[in-house]
Amino acid sequence: MKVSRRSIYTRSRDIPSVKFAPVENLTSFGGLVVFMQLFQRLSLWDRFDKCFAHQSQPGGYSYGLMLRCLVVHLILGFRRLRERDFYAHDPMVLQALGLRQMPSAPTLSRLLASVDAHSITQVRSLNRELVLNRLKLEHWPTVTLDFDGSVLSTSRHAQGTAVGFNKQKKGARSYYPLFCHVAQTGQVFDVHHRSGNIHDSNGARDFVRQCVSHVREHLGHRVRLEIRLDSAFFSDELVEEFEALGLLYSISVPFERFCELKEKFMCRKHWKMAEGLKGSYYFEQKWKPKSWSRRRRFLFVGKDVGIQNKEPIQLDLFRPVELGVDFKVIITNHTMSAGKVVTYHEGRGCQEKVFGELKTQVHLGYVPCKRLHANQTWLLGSILAHNLARELQMATAPASRTLGAKRTARWIFKGLGTIRRTVIHHAGRLTRPQGRWTLTLPEIPAIKTAFERLGFAT
Repeated sequence: MKVSRRSIYTRSRDIPSVKFAPVENLTSFGGLVVFMQLFQRLSLWDRFDKCFAHQSQPGGYSYGLMLRCLVVHLILGFRRLRERDFYAHDPMVLQALGLRQMPSAPTLSRLLASVDAHSITQVRSLNRELVLNRLKLEHWPTVTLDFDGSVLSTSRHAQGTAVGFNKQKKGARSYYPLFCHVAQTGQVFDVHHRSGNIHDSNGARDFVRQCVSHVREHLGHRVRLEIRLDSAFFSDELVEEFEALGLLYSISVPFERFCELKEKFMCRKHWKMAEGLKGSYYFEQKWKPKSWSRRRRFLFVGKDVGIQNKEPIQLDLFRPVELGVDFKVIITNHTMSAGKVVTYHEGRGCQEKVFGELKTQVHLGYVPCKRLHANQTWLLGSILAHNLARELQMATAPASRTLGAKRTARWIFKGLGTIRRTVIHHAGRLTRPQGRWTLTLPEIPAIKTAFERLGFAT
């Protein structure tokens, strides 16, 4: 339909004057109502309170309320505790928290600082329970667990931090927690908190055993468990532990520890093409390092890769692409073909994307306090915020993917940042006609569609 210029443009170009005055019942976070449904369905606030039932409440505000505020704070996208001042009087946030008055930043900080170790254990247990309930609903025959650590840097001398390997900020103090990630749901199942000056595999054996025990306790022994790890976890003790637990595993093998691996690659004359992997070829052997007790299946894989040209870029269309070869070795007890095993093992890269979302969207990498238990509570609050965003999408739509070779997430998830832009950050008016709370949002089709996709019936 043709429109006139007069109906498009306005002659008024004045900059409006700014005036601050009390505005009743207006909210900047209308989409938080979608998460309120999720909180109510999971009885989340009551479960938060039970995590701190053994601790005496220091005043009017409880520890459970502190965790509520922390999770909602992170879902809204805020970082520092003092930023609660920007939404402290928002009626939608208060309604979601079940409050008439928001605790101040110093109050939240004091509550965080006085959390004890048993409360941390209880919150971890609650997070595992939420993830396991979703897995139980799906009835999947296979569950894949990825284990890896991630550096959380800080410039302060927080309790439990230490100077260790830190690729981004060399010499900075840090934590180095070990995470267990469920590949099919993209959620963090559990976390083992550690200081920054330890090796990747420190405490991994007990942590893997605990995670496997929790999964089998809730899902039964019929579920086939797979785990994937990088080269830092390669050891005879861990491999024997995985086999004793009846796990299917794949682990990267570190070249620098075994010089004979280079000789095997150089002396090999006959290679097989890996099915489904363009430019990749392999051979496999039953092999063991000298100190190991018995031989296992090792896959030796080569892949053609382009060599990065670091010279000044020239518009030379006839310059050929120089190819190099990337070698890697994988140990596994899977009986799949080599191509499928390599694809399966490379699927663990999806965990890095989850780490990226955790650090950018829910501020996992932020160390807010000097107390160890306070920082552990913040970390668990970040994990809960991420997992709840995933649970919201899984509860409102069926799985869109099958169990592929890479074991990627069964849903195509939207990041929490996208959910904020399209759903949460919409202005509205919260009123109570005839005693029933009503949220009025702008009549925009895109907003209505976004709400409906997350299962909110208008």
